[in-house]
Amino acid sequence: MNMLDIDITLLCSTAVLFLVLLIVLNKVLYKPLLDFINNRESMIRNDLENAAQNADDVGIYHEEANQIILNAKNKAAAKRMEILTAARADAVKELEAKKSRLESEYNEFIKALESEKTELKNALRSQIPLFREALKAKLSKI
Repeated sequence: MNMLDIDITLLCSTAVLFLVLLIVLNKVLYKPLLDFINNRESMIRNDLENAAQNADDVGIYHEEANQIILNAKNKAAAKRMEILTAARADAVKELEAKKSRLESEYNEFIKALESEKTELKNALRSQIPLFREALKAKLSKI
């Protein structure tokens, strides 16, 4: 065998070994690595879609929460007006009752005052003759 034959054999065996190494590396390293990269890109794409969907859902929930809050505020305002109206009506009733009671007490006081006035006048009239006598007695001493 000649040197050239050894070089060709060595070259052929190196080429075959290189091809076998490429096939083994392709199956063992490159395909799993490419599959992992593709799966990762797919997962990232799905996560981005889910994040966009979640953002849309959050917007919808935010609008729904704002609507619930607005409805609650409206109900609270209506209830407050209802309570204020009822309280005002009760206050007016109490005021009228108090006013009526005070008027009746005032009328009773006026009647009692008139009665005392009449009694005082009568008492003073009954005392007029005594005052006249006492006055005459005083004047006669002068």
